Amino acid sequence: MIDHVKIAQALVDARRHDAVLDAYPGAMPASLAEAYRIQDEAIAYAGRPIGGWKLGRIRQPEATQFGAERLAGPIFRDSITTAGDPSPVTVQVLTGFAAVEAEVLLRLSATPPADLSTEDAPAFVDAVRFGIEVASSPFVGINQNGPAVTVSDFGNNFGLVVGPLIPDAKSPGALDRPAILAIDDVVVGTGLLADMLDGPFGSLAFLARLMGARGRQLEPGQWVTTGAITGVHPIRQGQRVRATFGDDLAVECSAIPALLEEGAR
Repeated sequence: MIDHVKIAQALVDARRHDAVLDAYPGAMPASLAEAYRIQDEAIAYAGRPIGGWKLGRIRQPEATQFGAERLAGPIFRDSITTAGDPSPVTVQVLTGFAAVEAEVLLRLSATPPADLSTEDAPAFVDAVRFGIEVASSPFVGINQNGPAVTVSDFGNNFGLVVGPLIPDAKSPGALDRPAILAIDDVVVGTGLLADMLDGPFGSLAFLARLMGARGRQLEPGQWVTTGAITGVHPIRQGQRVRATFGDDLAVECSAIPALLEEGAR
């Protein structure tokens, strides 16, 4: 039997101390329901305000196995950074596992209903931006053990860089731009939103339904990262990241070691 509380506290404590977990701290969740229960316990134990939610894709055959094509995790408010110009911002990453993802970001203008449709989703968004999600976990095998394990550790989120505004993002074709991500000036991934299920607003509709099922509520001002456009790209502390969207939008960051929470040893 899974001890949801013990696993949640072990994952949060490892994040607080930047401890490396070579093994998962307990029996791995076998379903997304178990994983979200661990995530809920971890959110309560962490005690940090939520500033947004990340979405990640679950590919086949696991999408059929787990009954979902996406997964979600919280983005804590104190881990959200707005990119400056011209200097890149710094982002903290853990020692165990770290990666970066180029994303389209949606800012909520109002709380959407739990039965939100993809077609109605744009009405609940007041800003669309390009940015970088920071994925990081103390568990080195976070991405090799299935979506339930990923969900259990905050969906593998460790931060968000909010980049430039995408003009007229709700207009037809406005998001039809190639995304490119480079680490230390070497291109490691390219992609198009057209290849991402039903797109950013489909991600928001999925999240609204999931939050309704979990008894949680999305809030105005929260950010939603809608999925990795170019893939999930491992990064080491000290490396630089530059992501571009089309010919004119770019966001940059540099990875630094995670700062221990006050009182952590």
